[in-house]
Amino acid sequence: MKVHSLAVGVLAVLAASTVQAQSQNAATTMGTVHVHQTRGQLTAHEVLTSVDVLGAEQIEDKTVTQSWELLGQMPGMQLTETRQGAESGKVSFRAFNGEGYLNAIKTLIDGIPSNVNSGNQRFIDMLFPLEIDYIEVVRGTNDPRYGLHNIGGNINFGTRQGGDYTDARLTYGSFDTREAQIAVGREHGDFAQNYFIGVQASDGYRDHDASEKYSLGGKWFYGSLDDGMRIGLTARAYKQKAEEPGFMTAGELAADRRRSERRNANDGDDRDMRQIGLHMDLKLADNVAFGTKFYYSRYEDDRRVTFSDLPTGNAPRQRRVWDEKQTGMLATLTWVASDTLTLESGANYEQQHNGYVRERFNYVEPTDFNAPPARVQNDDFHTFDNVGGYVQAIYQPVDALKIVPAYRVDRFDGATQLPGGVRAPLQDYGTIGQPKLSVVYALSPDTNVYANWGRTFQVLTGSTAPAYLTPGQMGMRPSTNTGMETGVKFSPFAGSQARIAVWQQDAENEVSNMPATGTTVVLGKTRRRGVDAQFDARLGEDWTLWASHAYQEAKIERDGRAAGLSIEGNEVAATPRTISNLGVDYQASDALALGLQARAQGDYYLEERNVTEKFGKFAVLDLSAKYQLNPRMRVDVQIKNVTGREYAYAWYDSFFWDDAQPMFSPAPGRTAFVSFSVRM
Repeated sequence: MKVHSLAVGVLAVLAASTVQAQSQNAATTMGTVHVHQTRGQLTAHEVLTSVDVLGAEQIEDKTVTQSWELLGQMPGMQLTETRQGAESGKVSFRAFNGEGYLNAIKTLIDGIPSNVNSGNQRFIDMLFPLEIDYIEVVRGTNDPRYGLHNIGGNINFGTRQGGDYTDARLTYGSFDTREAQIAVGREHGDFAQNYFIGVQASDGYRDHDASEKYSLGGKWFYGSLDDGMRIGLTARAYKQKAEEPGFMTAGELAADRRRSERRNANDGDDRDMRQIGLHMDLKLADNVAFGTKFYYSRYEDDRRVTFSDLPTGNAPRQRRVWDEKQTGMLATLTWVASDTLTLESGANYEQQHNGYVRERFNYVEPTDFNAPPARVQNDDFHTFDNVGGYVQAIYQPVDALKIVPAYRVDRFDGATQLPGGVRAPLQDYGTIGQPKLSVVYALSPDTNVYANWGRTFQVLTGSTAPAYLTPGQMGMRPSTNTGMETGVKFSPFAGSQARIAVWQQDAENEVSNMPATGTTVVLGKTRRRGVDAQFDARLGEDWTLWASHAYQEAKIERDGRAAGLSIEGNEVAATPRTISNLGVDYQASDALALGLQARAQGDYYLEERNVTEKFGKFAVLDLSAKYQLNPRMRVDVQIKNVTGREYAYAWYDSFFWDDAQPMFSPAPGRTAFVSFSVRM
């Protein structure tokens, strides 16, 4: 692995401004980011301060079940490993958890919004590692480019674009896992085309845990910004069919962690996703650039799930069917006004048409999802529209100082249609203003101090009240999140980079909201804060080291509940205090490379009352070896969880049981994978 500065730049006409800003770059990059064409919109590392980029070298040779697992290499990333078929898990950071009650991380693919309505990150399952060129993570509240779901930050998955290559990778491993990936790129003159095919099948770690998925992608771009215009089309389709082994009680986990209970024998998920994007960049003048993206995304999911064997009631046995369509546009206008001032404005519009059906079934083991449902709880259709815009400036009065003020606004509209002829409008949140400010000062070419302040927001999603004003509902204001951060990025010695940051984020009226279950709980005022430390270095010609440690906490500061019911001072559920990473790469010879990665996470409470014991703590060690057979062929071996550490994802079953209890989804034990890669 080599450490580089992020090389994705702006238009060539912006070069003078960019050169001056290089010394005020607080971003860090691990691995190589390929460059084939500059673009008009300012990149995150030029403007923002808490940015990390994972390059292709750290991505393309990894074996993962889903691509969200790749972020486990990056600093401060909490992986929520539910491991229930297609509902496999997700990533979060900055003390926002991945339980689904507050989806606070905006997710994008090639700059196209890729969250479903609830904010979950399911669209990124379409990506396989060989297709990904880089992953860019922006933490904090100071990024004005996005509004909806951008509460704690955002993640952009950039796929390969342009180039001339034919890459293939075949993998076989534990649980009869089979995977094939083929990536092709062709570039001739002003025309570039890229294609990808990915297939994966596995029997899974547990009984009734088989899964198969298929992904197909294409990108076609024509033109050059030097000639004034560049247009492109991206298209991606994905299908997954998976069994679900189900969650286990503590007793079931202790008896046999690989077992699937009889109640879950019919559980499973059929998921289809598609995404199309039209991209256009224009050079309107030597110092003015315009860029726009139009997109259409479709998410269809049919999930059958049994949460428990409780014989009374029908809540534990559900079929959930989603059909969501998103149509949208993003546009930016960038003007280099002078050597010291660059201005950018942007706008976005997204219209969602979403259907959601939830059926409940009577007790039988296993659940008979072909029987008439005992109750149809949801048969809803709802629209959810967002329009937003921002302005920001990069002001550099002297070479050492960069000041970036910004302001964003968002508005929402929509309506829901519920059974019984009930129609209701979306909550009227008004115009949501979000001021932001970032400052970077270069003490030396290798040392930058920075600070940022900004505001983001949370609005409710889903198809029912309180997101929509059904009869009897009161109006709600959006929950605003105000965050601040200060830090220093420096190079302790040649070939190294380090960053230390202290941050805090306060929410005025945070809501725990699960659209799939119609569960909404107002937590009140919350405070998240922490310290992030990270370091990576090239040690000589053969060794590379990286390490990170995040200390964080999320607490409820004020909840407004009656005496005896208050949870003020308690920790927000499922938020570990510590997240740590350690990695070492060793180039043993010209042909052989060895790697080690360790990942650890602290424990946490499962619910806001903080009455249960803590769960979720683990520490795992992965090993890898790569051998270059010849310039075109390579074989690699990965051993995950080499010590066979037994740990499990845990959640608190407080919604379906009279006697609530923790429920578990065990992580795989030691696994091994062998891959053969060819480059032509």
